[in-house]
Amino acid sequence: MKWILLIVMLPMACRQISTSEETTVSGLHAGHELKQVMLTDAQVLLGNIKTRKVGLLPLVESKTVNARLVTNTETTFAVSSRINGRVERLFIKESGKPVKAGEPLYQLYSEELLALQQTYLLATADTANNLDSYVAKATHKKLQLYGLTEMQLDQLIKNGRPDARITCYAPAAGIVSSIAVSEGQYVAEGSPLYSLVNLNKLWVEADIYTQESLQVGDPVTVQVAGYPAIESRLEFVAPEFNAASQTWRVRTSIVNPGNLKPGMPAMVRAYTRAESTVVIPAQAVIRTGQGPHLYVETAPNTFQPRMVKTGIETSAEVQVLDGVHEGETVAISGAYLLYSEFILKHGVNPVHQH
Repeated sequence: MKWILLIVMLPMACRQISTSEETTVSGLHAGHELKQVMLTDAQVLLGNIKTRKVGLLPLVESKTVNARLVTNTETTFAVSSRINGRVERLFIKESGKPVKAGEPLYQLYSEELLALQQTYLLATADTANNLDSYVAKATHKKLQLYGLTEMQLDQLIKNGRPDARITCYAPAAGIVSSIAVSEGQYVAEGSPLYSLVNLNKLWVEADIYTQESLQVGDPVTVQVAGYPAIESRLEFVAPEFNAASQTWRVRTSIVNPGNLKPGMPAMVRAYTRAESTVVIPAQAVIRTGQGPHLYVETAPNTFQPRMVKTGIETSAEVQVLDGVHEGETVAISGAYLLYSEFILKHGVNPVHQH
């Protein structure tokens, strides 16, 4: 009778021992036992299973967006009349033409300027060409403000007679972007005549859908078709949100390598670095219809599937917001082998147990 009772009790004890052993290699998640994958040393070697301890790292993210080249308003010059008069001649009559600094733009006839030149000649003559006299110095300064160059003033003294017609020159090199006057037209002081734009430095503007992680000073790469990539830094992030396009405007600037023109399309790749966070290689994450998961090494050659919540992703790295913590060890290669091995051993998708 004693032997019969022992035979009956033995299978029950074995089942209890087996259950106990399985529990010791299983983690608990929301009150449920989680099955694991246990591999031999040979399987780990053949499957190229590599692990890494999770740490906090700065994550570099890149975003590539469509952009456009625009005129740099800091290198745009408005040429206006400095005195009342009549435009006698336009030396540049078409927009789009390049001009050099000091190149003649227009000729102005002004009786007011004629009278001021006469005053200047009298003042210098009365003081035997002593330009230190008060009237001579004041008139000299005023003529400069009206647009006469030092060379023109020297020529005025040399000729000894005033000229009602004055040639005005380009204040800087650039492209004539617009002409707002015609020959024979009377203009008042301050009337706009020309607009010049220097294309040596261009702005690059882009519209992005989120600006939370972008900051002035972040590195960017500008790419224009047919030209080498240009490295720059973000110079401006618009403080206002464009409700119509649901975007934020950002801007950088580049030195024109050749024949780039405003309006040309470009691509901008912006790089942002988040605060230190849990970052793992992208290949460590398995994606299924139920969501992303990875494999945490709980003991030597023993791996437990773990559902995770991911954040910022790049081609090489993934930010993990929840599911794995600093100090844990995860499989960073061979994750698909672990996925297949789990299904082979347990007959169920790893994420079904979560």
